[in-house]
Amino acid sequence: MREALAALEHRFMLTEHPVLLGGRVVVLDKPRNSDDLISEVDYARDERLPYWADLWPAAAVLAEAVITAGEAPPRPDGGRPRALELGCGLGLGSIAAMLSGYDVTATDYYEDALLFTARNAVRATGAEPTLRMVDWRDLPTDLGTFDLVLGADVLYERAHAALVAETVQAALAPGGHMLLADQGRLGLASFLEEMRARGFAHEALHTAPPPAPAEAPENSRLAPITVYRLRHV
Repeated sequence: MREALAALEHRFMLTEHPVLLGGRVVVLDKPRNSDDLISEVDYARDERLPYWADLWPAAAVLAEAVITAGEAPPRPDGGRPRALELGCGLGLGSIAAMLSGYDVTATDYYEDALLFTARNAVRATGAEPTLRMVDWRDLPTDLGTFDLVLGADVLYERAHAALVAETVQAALAPGGHMLLADQGRLGLASFLEEMRARGFAHEALHTAPPPAPAEAPENSRLAPITVYRLRHV
């Protein structure tokens, strides 16, 4: 793993992106230009685009919400609480959960996203999260269950709503909850309805104002970002 993380410096032109998180500055390494990573092969296969390579404002809002929630409560059995991040990207949500005491599993559909998450987590916390390649259409059966599931901007398409809902339902431990940060993406309303049909209630915890243009990837949507908490009732 160390060799793979070190190789990122040779495979990519890197830039640093500082983020204020819970009163401290976390510096993320990221590719200088995500457009350079677009693969016609990946897009033709399943319309994959390298969204992971940018820091999206919703990820920063979600990470701050995790820090604001405070130290992770212990499990009833005394074990360390577990967190799962869906679509970890550059790893800010995973870093926030690690700083809050969770044993974190970071997942993405891009191997390079997992490597950048590991690199950034080591820089911020001194440790790596567990890394898993996950396709929501074929969820691994050995992920286990988690006390916290995190997702930021994971509902770009309506088709994602049912996939993410199935994943959350399968991944949450009894008594666990999900934190979702969303800018009103296409799949949000359908996802919340899918979760209601599965016996989950949601509440809006916080709405952040639209990000300034300089705080968001070029040509991205500038809309308020709401953090939702979802629990089984």
